[in-house]
Amino acid sequence: MKKIVLTGGGTAGHVTPNIALLPSLKNAGYEIAYVGSYDGIEKKLISDFGIPYTGISTGKFRRYLDIKNLTDPFRVIKGFSEAKKYLRAYQPDVVFSKGGFVSVPVVRAAASLGIPCIIHESDMTPGLANKLCIPVASKVCCNFPETLNNLPEGKAVLTGSPIRSELTQGNKLAGLDLCGFTSNKPVIMVIGGSLGAANVNKAVREALPRLLEDFQVVHLCGKGKVDNLLLTTPSYKQFEYIKAELKDLFAMADVVISRAGANAICELLALKKPNILIPLPAASSRGDQLLNAQSFESQGFSIVINEDDLTTNLLVDRVHELYFNRQNYIDTMSKSGQMDSISTIMNLIEEVASN
Repeated sequence: MKKIVLTGGGTAGHVTPNIALLPSLKNAGYEIAYVGSYDGIEKKLISDFGIPYTGISTGKFRRYLDIKNLTDPFRVIKGFSEAKKYLRAYQPDVVFSKGGFVSVPVVRAAASLGIPCIIHESDMTPGLANKLCIPVASKVCCNFPETLNNLPEGKAVLTGSPIRSELTQGNKLAGLDLCGFTSNKPVIMVIGGSLGAANVNKAVREALPRLLEDFQVVHLCGKGKVDNLLLTTPSYKQFEYIKAELKDLFAMADVVISRAGANAICELLALKKPNILIPLPAASSRGDQLLNAQSFESQGFSIVINEDDLTTNLLVDRVHELYFNRQNYIDTMSKSGQMDSISTIMNLIEEVASN
């Protein structure tokens, strides 16, 4: 039996693409194991799938002054030693990494043992963790055509990001029933309730009186961010978080308003959902969402509104523009070369594992 080790963690975005690969890996006959941090979010997310999990020590690589900069290098060295010991015993045919700081000791340890590694970079420009892994990787998968210019020739492959197959299997009527909506009025889905989305929530709520004239709105607003004053507003439904029913909400949505995290927008692309992206400003991030959004806009997949320009009038105007031109966006997304990411990545895994 072929063996693969998956790694990646720190945020859900470094884990969910690995989860999306699980059914195809199992169908291809792989024995699967996961290496993450001792108690990171990846451990909790993977526990639902019955995959053997091994925790290692990890540290963060910071570009700013912090007392932990003195101790974290020793944690990384310890993690490298733990990963190497585990990999030598398990002897996988290939390692697939979705990034995050925990992946660095795993990928570097695998390379030191001659185990081939495939890594995936979600954002337009590689983050620091992946920059440390690229030199020893066999292949580097990416989401954006522009990223190919930032990666070594011969290693870079435009794959898009794997998304969970269940997201494509939603039921529109189930979504309408969950929200108490009618089938006679189009639906806007608002995603962006995680950290840093307070301004998106505020802008959408301020625009509600005008949006609800023509649309119904389902709002994933984030934990603790439900507005109790709007609980009885007709045609407006708020959720702090949604899990199993997310596929039904996607099936129901005619257009989507979202932040521009790489995995989130790749889901919109795979589901061919016309969208407005409101990326995190550079002051609140390393600027990756701005670059992600610019790429999707230039490819004809999205309308972009910069947060600094966000007003009620602009948001309402852009929503109407998007809705009335939605078929153009759907047609453009349907022609994208980033649609069949799981098959593309599986072919790379098979190729690298065989070699």
